[in-house]
Amino acid sequence: MDEMSLTKGQMRKLNALKKSIGDELGIEAFTKWMSNQEKEKSEGVKVDSVAVKLQEVLSHLESDPSVRLGNKGYTIKRARGKNASGFIVTKN
Repeated sequence: MDEMSLTKGQMRKLNALKKSIGDELGIEAFTKWMSNQEKEKSEGVKVDSVAVKLQEVLSHLESDPSVRLGNKGYTIKRARGKNASGFIVTKN
């Protein structure tokens, strides 16, 4: 393993593993961690399914001039408490 090609964060992780579980096991654990990181990076960006659903629901309001979200937008939360249902929308 070429330690010169590692980033600062990766070097910190490698040194921490070496210090905690020993040199040989630390290097072995680090190489497994690195291979797992490469797999996650190659999978691409994960899409939030809730955000996609919200975008689909609000897409027909895109051309409506009466709907203005402002610069800071809104926060949508699920209502909580006894007998609460629906959503709470607050302006940021």
